[in-house]
Amino acid sequence: MNLLNLPEIKSLSYLTSDAKLLFATRIVRLFAYGIISVVLALYLAQLGFDEGHIGLLLSLTLAGDVIVSLWITTNADRIGRRRMLILGAGLMILAGLVFSIAETFIVLTVVAIIGTISPSGNEVGPFLAIEQAGLTQTIPDTHRTQIFAWYNLVGSLATAFGALVGGGTVQLLQTVGIPSLTSYRIVLLVYALLGGLLVMLFRQISTTVEVKNLPLPTANTTLGLSKSRGIVFRLSALFALDAFGGAFVIQSLVAYWFYVRFGVDIATIGAIFFGANIFAGLSALAAARIASRIGLINTMVFTHIPSNILLMLVPLMPNLPLAVLVLLARFSISQMDVPTRQSYVMAVVDPTERSAAAGVTGIARTIGATLSPVISGAMMRAGFLSLPFFVAGALKITYDLALYRSFRRLKTPEEKKD
Repeated sequence: MNLLNLPEIKSLSYLTSDAKLLFATRIVRLFAYGIISVVLALYLAQLGFDEGHIGLLLSLTLAGDVIVSLWITTNADRIGRRRMLILGAGLMILAGLVFSIAETFIVLTVVAIIGTISPSGNEVGPFLAIEQAGLTQTIPDTHRTQIFAWYNLVGSLATAFGALVGGGTVQLLQTVGIPSLTSYRIVLLVYALLGGLLVMLFRQISTTVEVKNLPLPTANTTLGLSKSRGIVFRLSALFALDAFGGAFVIQSLVAYWFYVRFGVDIATIGAIFFGANIFAGLSALAAARIASRIGLINTMVFTHIPSNILLMLVPLMPNLPLAVLVLLARFSISQMDVPTRQSYVMAVVDPTERSAAAGVTGIARTIGATLSPVISGAMMRAGFLSLPFFVAGALKITYDLALYRSFRRLKTPEEKKD
């Protein structure tokens, strides 16, 4: 078989120069998020905060993201997508710099609310929504899901290498005699520098990604949505439930769980999440092939349920190798719903409302995730170290069943043609 003839490979030929730049910004950003995700909770513990305070700060980080991202994404089509992406990168620089020097809970909390920093290794801030809209505008509908799969694959790979580099850097610095606190702060400064690189890349994107002939807001416009408002709000409610469940086991807290449960060092934790994110990225690429056969909604649901069952099995494993094995198995199918979900939203909303639709659904996910880390932290502090895994799995399976019931009959334009 000639690999170049595979649909997934051929779809890359449709990438324009702007699309390639958006792929590059995705790689830089997710690498930065990966660096932070494996060290953030441990850094906060090093500063003297207990599990409750760590969970609260992580929750407030996500809460601040809601406020900032909602305004940026719902105004991006009107003010300019490139301008808003540059603003988001500036907020990354702010967060990295202040976190690297501040020690008091109140200062860290304020910056976590205002700035952009990822405790999960996943997307935060306004970037994903605006990039999705711009990317969709530059590619054919028939290749949208495949390109979104590649977009998620490179992001997962970048997160994986970021986790490996973040954990490895801290371990190396401490091995050569650098104090623990200083080693974490060096990683945070790297995060700020990567935010600066994003600013430069976003400045290179052309006006092709901007909305043309944007209609004026009407009395029926809410959060930048008019024609697509109903479906976006229904999807948002479901996505919020999924994110609420998932945030019980964000990557920072899972890293902390491995540290407490098995006494794993930071370099090994980084290696674990390197492997996990590699598997997650490959699962995203496989999603496009499956979706072409059974549809986007079916792919989202039928791969997500087994993934969440595996999630609940992780804390039941009696030793580290088995726990890592089940975690990797879970990640090998965990991200198949991501490119399919993104592609589905872009397909079923009005083209002039894509940034707002992606923004509102993304914000709904962030709102859903806001309270979970503080609850998860409280569970851990109370001695129920593994309970968050079971709560997360149950909530996410509930989301899967509700999504299937509500949207299995609503097809995208390309699915209707088939």
